[in-house]
Amino acid sequence: MVSVQFEIIAETAPGGRRARLNLPHQAVETPVFMPVGTAGSVKAVAQDVVESLGAQIILGNTYHLYLRPGHEAIQRMGGLHRFISWPRAMLTDSGGFQVFSLSQLRKVSDEGVRFRSHLDGSSHFFTPEHSMDVQIALGADIAMAFDECTEYPAERNRAEESLRLTMAWARRSLDHFRARQNQVVWHDELDGGTQSLFGIVQGGMYRDLRRQSAERLMEMDFDGYAIGGLSVGEPRDLTLEMITEVLPLLPADKPRYVMGVGYPDEIEQYARMGLDMMDCVLPTRAARHGLLFTSEGRLNIKSKRYAEDQGPPDPTCDCMVCRRYSRAYLRHLMQAGEALSGTLNTIHNLAFYLGIMRRVRAELESTNAQPVEPAVAAENTPAPG
Repeated sequence: MVSVQFEIIAETAPGGRRARLNLPHQAVETPVFMPVGTAGSVKAVAQDVVESLGAQIILGNTYHLYLRPGHEAIQRMGGLHRFISWPRAMLTDSGGFQVFSLSQLRKVSDEGVRFRSHLDGSSHFFTPEHSMDVQIALGADIAMAFDECTEYPAERNRAEESLRLTMAWARRSLDHFRARQNQVVWHDELDGGTQSLFGIVQGGMYRDLRRQSAERLMEMDFDGYAIGGLSVGEPRDLTLEMITEVLPLLPADKPRYVMGVGYPDEIEQYARMGLDMMDCVLPTRAARHGLLFTSEGRLNIKSKRYAEDQGPPDPTCDCMVCRRYSRAYLRHLMQAGEALSGTLNTIHNLAFYLGIMRRVRAELESTNAQPVEPAVAAENTPAPG
């Protein structure tokens, strides 16, 4: 069965590209922004609304879904797509980043990570094999290899040891996944295909470690490659430096994903550099705190200056919020603590992020782009198996 098919449609200097990622539940047009649905929902917004905004693929969080309601329960109920009623593509992370964030509640060894649940303090043990089993049970279109996210700042010896673990865990993740990937069961009618597994480049903020990580992962031959361990407190220019170092090393005929970034101008920049996939909690998290992203810059809707402002949040935005509601009303909802506040703010921010990617895709496929001949695109498509 085909794990993943990746077709490059057009390329532009100095490296941008329009492509299509054919997954079992959705043909995803890239570059793409993926809203984060941590516990089986994009916070504050119903699935039909997320669909109407044009989201092609969302994320689920392995750690949180494992703890509640449990991957085995989700599998018995038909998998994550059916459980949350999301018919389009989905990606699950490995749980590595969430375990990383539990710095006071975890113990790392070569075998895996023992940690205590942030919910009730119960003890759990995650290994690469267990992470794969959980993700296979969840049944997302794309799973991620189990990794250790290196904190910032990290001394050289710490980054080296973290990379050693991540590379060993990547190999174990891939071996276990390949042996069991056909066990995923989807309870909807699909055109074929099976779950894919992406490897994650780590190495802290050390360029040579990043190169080493990318090269070793490529030898393992994952279905796609992600750049992880960013947006962990490092300066923005260092984030860009790590991406610039790694991106040219990743295979051009497979999808390339940068995890957990970033602000609107950043995701546009990375898309134009040739990254295919991006995710970030920023548009949803910022929305719940009253921060809106607009064509005029960031807007703190809590500000008193908007108390009687009858204008839309963003005068150039055509989303359902900007068509109907005023800044004054959105500020009132925040001040009154109304749940609708988080919903409307989130809808706008998601529309803004997804709109950026729509615009970039159109520009990358414009007359200035060089179309890729069908024969070349076919060569770039991994063979079945």
